[in-house]
Amino acid sequence: MAKYISTKNYSHLGPVAYRQWRAESHCNLIHGYALSFHFQFECDDLDSRNWCMDYGGLKPLKGLLEDWFDHTLLVAEDDPEFDTFMELQSKGLAKCTVVAKTGCEGLADWLYEYVNTIFLKDYGEQDRVWCSMVQVRETDSNMAMRIGHREDREFVENTEGDTWTDRGREFALSSVNEPE
Repeated sequence: MAKYISTKNYSHLGPVAYRQWRAESHCNLIHGYALSFHFQFECDDLDSRNWCMDYGGLKPLKGLLEDWFDHTLLVAEDDPEFDTFMELQSKGLAKCTVVAKTGCEGLADWLYEYVNTIFLKDYGEQDRVWCSMVQVRETDSNMAMRIGHREDREFVENTEGDTWTDRGREFALSSVNEPE
């Protein structure tokens, strides 16, 4: 376990809309939330300023969260209506963010992997800092999280292209579809 932990919260980003197309309830309909995010970073050694994580250095992460989750429609890549949602985007009626899984659990997993494999590397802190927890909150009473630690050695980098590998699955670096 790490010696130092710091946290960062982003409250009520959004609104974002999505649906759980596999649900056998009203959750299979498009509905929305102003999502909140909680990130926990850990390290064994503080930086030269005696910080675990530079909060100001997280501004690009906040910008990504706003781009992905503010006034957007999350679309699961396997949603049977995927083409319908992409057509809405092509007509300028929606800004879609394509994700592997909609819902708090899927988003927490996606963000956990992104921060640890791409964001911290781009920030130059991948050797010192690890994101050990990501919480995604829909409401005050509904939240899911993804937890892990550096010593779990979950991620293996693919240095031959624009992908990274996690437990044998390959992902593109960008999951955002820009409007045409």
